[in-house]
Amino acid sequence: MIARRPLLQSALGLPALITAARAQDARSVIRSVPIGDLRALDPIWTTTYLTRNHAYLVWDTLFALDAQNQPRPQMVEAWETSADGTIWRFRLRPGLLWHDRTPVLASDCTASIRRWGARDGMGRALMGVTESLEPDDARSFKLVLKRPVGFVLDALGKIDSNVPFMMPERLARTDPTQQIPEVIGSGPFRFLREEWVPGIKVVYERFRQYVPRDEPPSQAAGGKLVKIDRVESLYTPDSATAANGLLTGEYDLLESPAPDLLPRLARARDVVVAPNDPLGYQLFVAINHLHPPFDKPEARRALMAAIRQDDFMAASVGDRNPWRECAASFGCTPEDAAQFDSLGWPRLEAAKAGEALRAAGYDGRPLVVMDPADNATLHPGALVLADTLRKMGANVDLQVMDWSALVQRRSQKSPPGQGGWNLFVTNATLTGIANPLLNTFVRHCEDAWFGWPCDTRVPKLIEDWTFATDAAARQSVLKSLERTHAETVTNIPLGQYRSSIAYRRSLKGLIPGPALFYWNLEKG
Repeated sequence: MIARRPLLQSALGLPALITAARAQDARSVIRSVPIGDLRALDPIWTTTYLTRNHAYLVWDTLFALDAQNQPRPQMVEAWETSADGTIWRFRLRPGLLWHDRTPVLASDCTASIRRWGARDGMGRALMGVTESLEPDDARSFKLVLKRPVGFVLDALGKIDSNVPFMMPERLARTDPTQQIPEVIGSGPFRFLREEWVPGIKVVYERFRQYVPRDEPPSQAAGGKLVKIDRVESLYTPDSATAANGLLTGEYDLLESPAPDLLPRLARARDVVVAPNDPLGYQLFVAINHLHPPFDKPEARRALMAAIRQDDFMAASVGDRNPWRECAASFGCTPEDAAQFDSLGWPRLEAAKAGEALRAAGYDGRPLVVMDPADNATLHPGALVLADTLRKMGANVDLQVMDWSALVQRRSQKSPPGQGGWNLFVTNATLTGIANPLLNTFVRHCEDAWFGWPCDTRVPKLIEDWTFATDAAARQSVLKSLERTHAETVTNIPLGQYRSSIAYRRSLKGLIPGPALFYWNLEKG
């Protein structure tokens, strides 16, 4: 475990630059501790939530989901569709500007949709039925479909990774497998690259030319009214240092406080501890399907048989936040059972699961488990996973790194002993995994996420779900997909939970959602 200093100790360990900045800066500044060290700046290139949170400050979207998860126009002023649902016309709001003060054009948006559509599962589904996507004039563009589909606005208003953020055409033409060369958005904040110090801080400044919608804010939709001058995101990997900083007022907000420190934070008079995401998260094990032993489904099912979700939930979430067991890849609603039996989960004691692993061909080679030690939620899960494997008799190579390093390394397809990996624990919002088009993490074959599973039944079932004509048919296909994912062990769900954020009581206007939104916030 990470060594933690006692709460309320002297704040001498906090960065001196913060104290100096507070003394010299009379502007309204929110100083927050993010979920990790921001290294990837492109929210289309990566699905990591750290980059998604960064992107919501900088970029804007055509549509956005409100508090009822219904798509509402954001950059769009008006839209219409033909009677048969194959032609969609969109008109942008007047006065939209990029951060370099150039106007937002329809051609920027069509290029952005295409780049997003090359990376995101829902985007690929939309592009797969697109006949044409072209500007009509400077503020209008037209989408022509080969066949009508019911998810156009849901796709353009997607709230979770990959979010279809709009970018200038010159950036949107970047190869989607490469990161964009600069950060220019049209959102409520500007990214100050000259103040970005990787491993220390990221700074955003209010974009004074941003014109919010004249509507109340509602999750990612509505008026994005900025009431502060700057956001300083200060990477603080030591959880106790971050907590001390919140208690002393050096920080205003912790995006991912350590669960074991929440009770003490909650007792502080000037601190609020509360869930932010209305639905919560799923924790899961990502599995590399390319290399032994987990290239065989029998080995993956052996590991699944040894998993005890309550162990992972207790370690990663603790008693402060509500959690529950759930075997389903697309998550469980409050009315659902855990579904272990209905989805055919095997259940074995660790020793017998270890026998099954060896019977599947495991030869004692080291199994590389990546451990993001700076992530207070995922680090305990990595430790429990390593302990589970050892109880199975496996040789575990637990490799400690920060979350940003893990994000870079998870794309490596090389063997585990040559810079690759076997397993890691991560999470996803329930909002972002609720159906086959949203859930990037269980796609297969050409569309597969890191781990690269490939069962040809999965893409066919996703297609069936996408074009099913009624709710009952979709639900039937969804259950078939759930059983297929459990059978092939795409990944291993570890339970679902609601996480909490912690912030100073003087901070007002926080908007609940699956991401951290910094508009509407003000300091009392």
